[in-house]
Amino acid sequence: MTPFKAFRDQLGKLQRLAQPYFLPLDNGASSGQFLVLVVALIAVVVGFTLLLLTAVMAASGAWIPELQARFLPGVPQQVAAIWAGPYGKVVMVLFGAGLLCFGAARAKLRQGRWLPWLLLGVITLLILVINGINVGISFVARNIENALVAYKAEEFWKIVAIYAFCLVLALPIRALQSYLIPKLGLMWREWLSERMLGRYLTNRAYYVLNPNDESVEEIDNPDQRISQDAASFTATSLSVTVEVISALLTFFSFIIVLWSINVTLALWLLGYSVGGTALIVFASRKLVNLNYQQLKLEADFRYGLVHIRDNAESIAFYRGEQQEQKEGSRRLGGVIQNYNKLIIWEALISVIQRSYDYFSRFLPWLVIAPIYFAKQVDFGVFGQASIAFSQVLFSVSYIVNNIDRLAAFSASISRLEGFQGKVEAISGEVAAQSAVDLDRLALGGDSGVESPDSILVSHVDLVPPRSSRRLIHDLSLQVAPSQRLLVVGPSGCGKTSFLRLVSGLWPAAAGSVHRPPVGELMFIPQKPYMLLGSLREQLCYPQSTERFSDGQLRHVLEEVRLPDLVHRYPDLDIKQDWPRLLSLGEQQRLAFARLLLNSPRFVVLDEATSALDVNTEKRLYELLVQREMAFVSVGHRPTLKEYHDTVLELDGSGAWRLLPAASYTFGQQA
Repeated sequence: MTPFKAFRDQLGKLQRLAQPYFLPLDNGASSGQFLVLVVALIAVVVGFTLLLLTAVMAASGAWIPELQARFLPGVPQQVAAIWAGPYGKVVMVLFGAGLLCFGAARAKLRQGRWLPWLLLGVITLLILVINGINVGISFVARNIENALVAYKAEEFWKIVAIYAFCLVLALPIRALQSYLIPKLGLMWREWLSERMLGRYLTNRAYYVLNPNDESVEEIDNPDQRISQDAASFTATSLSVTVEVISALLTFFSFIIVLWSINVTLALWLLGYSVGGTALIVFASRKLVNLNYQQLKLEADFRYGLVHIRDNAESIAFYRGEQQEQKEGSRRLGGVIQNYNKLIIWEALISVIQRSYDYFSRFLPWLVIAPIYFAKQVDFGVFGQASIAFSQVLFSVSYIVNNIDRLAAFSASISRLEGFQGKVEAISGEVAAQSAVDLDRLALGGDSGVESPDSILVSHVDLVPPRSSRRLIHDLSLQVAPSQRLLVVGPSGCGKTSFLRLVSGLWPAAAGSVHRPPVGELMFIPQKPYMLLGSLREQLCYPQSTERFSDGQLRHVLEEVRLPDLVHRYPDLDIKQDWPRLLSLGEQQRLAFARLLLNSPRFVVLDEATSALDVNTEKRLYELLVQREMAFVSVGHRPTLKEYHDTVLELDGSGAWRLLPAASYTFGQQA
């Protein structure tokens, strides 16, 4: 990919990430419309600034003329000259056009999108005011040096007072700007993180994404992308935007000053900055990839440490410290190796940047000295030219001065947009698959067995995602209300995979699966899910805690033979590390309590009683039978068949058979 195409690709990613907060893409808004609004915002701010400055000059002249004459010498005359010439009229026309642009886009700026534009406008206004003050300070510096050379003490102290007034005026503006920029970034981060979190949890994208398979999935560590990368992106992109606007305003403000001093100096500056920028961009291409890899490797290393923390007891039982240290050292080694390359390239670019900065200090002297010795300018021009030259050079050298940050920013754009694109693609695929399943079901409606109150599997082939192994071929069965199906077979034959198919986690490679409505089907895995929350939230999940009383929660714990838990934790709102405190058997009984409270009509059980004794298992299954729940179970114990009507036997090669549970013998070959 050529550098130009890579740049365009990165701009496209940036647009898809950044624009929706300010202007929604789903309303057909293009990047052109967004750029028009940005230009309109600048036009409105410039026009408002001119009107505000005119009002301040008029008010100060009428109320405090002495203050205006002392601290703002020449400013009222400059404002009057702007209005007398064509510039005032042009600014007002652009001001009106900018307001019309926002008026035309008002329908697309709903749902609170006016606020970020307003804050961005205020920030731009503050930048413009600060630039105006800086231009004024350059003239103040020039006059100070001339007063010193001419030994004019009274004039010197008068100019110093003007300089102090400029500083007093600038400090609160800088403080307000320092608050508004991160505040807008925080609002943007909240919106972006909420949006990504919502899409991540839509259509089970979090499940399909499979973020821990390093060899297969290109989207690693989604937790980091939603939290850390989103925060970094919003803060950096807003900072870069503000800095670019500031650089443009600084350039146009001081290039006029510089051009008025010496045209040759202005031309030398432009040539020097363009050449330096081209050199630094060429040298820094490697930085983008290295920063991208560093983010990934750091996240992998952190995930490895979190994995050790989450599985501390299992590692301790196995005495697996040496193996864990080996794996942790492997991940750390990748971090160190990539970072070593990164610091080499950063050091190289730092040398170029410093050389660029050092040589730039000589240029004003070399150009101004001949005309000063020829007595064409006064001594103060040296100071003013240096200030103007440094400001313009800083603005046109923005890329040079921020190349390492821009490289890291580019890497974060790629990571965040890649995650967003993948999640949206998964959601689209899931939605399309659901539509296909509905179509297949409609076409098979003449079979006479379809029922909205049953689990219907029709001519299904089961192939795990990212695999070509067919576990089940042409399976058809129905689990009607109050029916119970037991799935058996050797390890690895596809029993749990079949439950994933029934529960909707995996799509069918062929055929169709019809399930009861959401809320009528519940899945209980062998190792139950323990959320981060209180005992009350554990029991009620995924329902609201307000749905059940304390009496109901304590009663259901008694039913599943967990009375001890009630005595240990009489306060149901207590929060503990439940996976660590509760044994697997206690977790399985708590999962059944959760199941009884939710009361679905259909239940899918994946060895959900494997850690329980036979009597407790019998008690739990009897509770399900009493409530007339239909269930599909996976298990290996022969005692399970007495709670089921039918047995589905799988062999892992695609073959299967359905048998009455009463006549089935465990260990019998098909």
